Amino acid sequence: MLRPLAILTCAATLAAAPGAWAQAPAEPNAVFLVAKPTLLDPNFSHTVVLATRTPDAGTIGVILNRPTPFKASDVLPPDLPAQNYRDSIYFGGPVLLKAIVAVFHADQEPAAPAYHALEHVYLTVHRDNIEALLRQPGQRYRLYMGFSGWAPRQLESELMRKDWYVLPADEQTIFREDTSELWTELLRKASAEHVARPAGTLARAP
Repeated sequence: MLRPLAILTCAATLAAAPGAWAQAPAEPNAVFLVAKPTLLDPNFSHTVVLATRTPDAGTIGVILNRPTPFKASDVLPPDLPAQNYRDSIYFGGPVLLKAIVAVFHADQEPAAPAYHALEHVYLTVHRDNIEALLRQPGQRYRLYMGFSGWAPRQLESELMRKDWYVLPADEQTIFREDTSELWTELLRKASAEHVARPAGTLARAP
């Protein structure tokens, strides 16, 4: 699923200096990738991925329905207030598992670099953003270990291979508390929409 080139490209993107992240697309462009039952890659089998386009025409995102048994104190640096995070830590994807990714709601663009996924939803690995979320009570966010990534044109080839359904992303689904049935529900929805759409069309494919 994830070629060495994709790993290097995504790693370089996430490890880039803040100035590079500032080049992220200003317009929100995220979709849900819903794994088809025939997708057997264990990293992505039965998953729903929040995916957004990167400036270099690649795609990154996080898996929304794989909570882990880890606590925030298990994965966050010791100088951050991990006790303020009460949600599960989710498995975001197979790339850079030691990287902590935050998906969060913000009414305004954050001061530190972040990808603009939806109108008020951002994706970031920048420590300043994550620390601000942890230190301000009442923030709507979720933390992930690692992320999912595709090099330019790699996702397109997987879509042509019919590995994924594509659905419009929405904030309520991203932050839903119980994700145990998320894949089943979105698979049913995507299957119905696929039957209703003319062959060969996609809804907001990244």
